[in-house]
Amino acid sequence: MKAIYLTGFMGAGKTTIGKALSQALSIKGIDTDQYIEKKYGETIASIFAEQGEEAFRKYETEVLYDLPVENILITTGGGIILKEENRRFMKENGTVIYLHCDPEEILRRVADDESRPLLIGDKEKQIKERLEARIAYYLEADHVIDTTALTVDQVVKKIIDYID
Repeated sequence: MKAIYLTGFMGAGKTTIGKALSQALSIKGIDTDQYIEKKYGETIASIFAEQGEEAFRKYETEVLYDLPVENILITTGGGIILKEENRRFMKENGTVIYLHCDPEEILRRVADDESRPLLIGDKEKQIKERLEARIAYYLEADHVIDTTALTVDQVVKKIIDYID
């Protein structure tokens, strides 16, 4: 089986869905953000603070190319789709699934989360602006699932239906 890549904005459920889906499919799951933190020995927030977003995006691409492309589920950071080479790599090496979530629900899910380096200040405005700027890239996915009102099990079932 080719790799499965979960994409989507922060708070859409990628990490949670990824854990449940990797268990349901009995395949290894890797979260690119966690992989970056382990590989570089720094938190995502500290990478952003000390090296900037451009350095983080470079690490994201390196990690994407380092990971296997078969029998694996990869949950990606919300901005991995900003680079055309990343979108092309994922499409060529697996099935890309975009987990969509309404901005209002994203805000509710991340309201108390202070670990998001791109959400400082007016979170509602930043979520809407960033999501709007990225939506066309997300929609290049092979499949789109709106997670706004679905349970984890419902999303997992939809993904399994798509890949079967």
